Amino acid sequence: MRIRVLGNLVVLAATVALSYGMQVTKPHYADLTAPIPVDGTMHDTVHARSFDVRLDKVIFARQLKTNQFGQEKLLTTSGLWAVVTTNLTATAASTTIADGTWQGPTGLRYHQTERLGYRQDMPPHGVDPGLEKRGLFVFEVPPDQIDGARLLISARQFGPLDAQARISVDGVPTGTDGQPVDVLPEYDLDAPPLQGKT
Repeated sequence: MRIRVLGNLVVLAATVALSYGMQVTKPHYADLTAPIPVDGTMHDTVHARSFDVRLDKVIFARQLKTNQFGQEKLLTTSGLWAVVTTNLTATAASTTIADGTWQGPTGLRYHQTERLGYRQDMPPHGVDPGLEKRGLFVFEVPPDQIDGARLLISARQFGPLDAQARISVDGVPTGTDGQPVDVLPEYDLDAPPLQGKT
């Protein structure tokens, strides 16, 4: 009788341990329905499901100059402004590219700044097949989140099971401290697109 009770307790403990192990090791629902990453590097075209994107240039500045509602504004930040220039095109049908996120080397994510309001060259970007469109994504990032960063671009802000372009920001010259070498004191968003360095 005593061996039978002991055997039942061992089986019960093994069942509880197995159930707990299965619970803590199963993928979370958010992971199961997360966007499907498509990796790439700067200056290469990344082919997502409904759009293609090429990251051409990243400009870092301490201040950002822009024209809002007929008034010139000078925006400052505690970090750096990262102005990302991309070329976008749709693959099969017209689509919208609405989401851009800067992911630092530690995994921290910075969404597009909302301080600029609506601009035609900022998301959401409406794109058509065969027609390249220049698109800007602007972020406020700490200097230590630049070296080893990635740009994440999606058609929708919450796009489960849709493709997400993950582009390594590896073409930016950085110093030994990991911070960009070419930081402009001020960048004019309304100036012609030839300004700044890659």
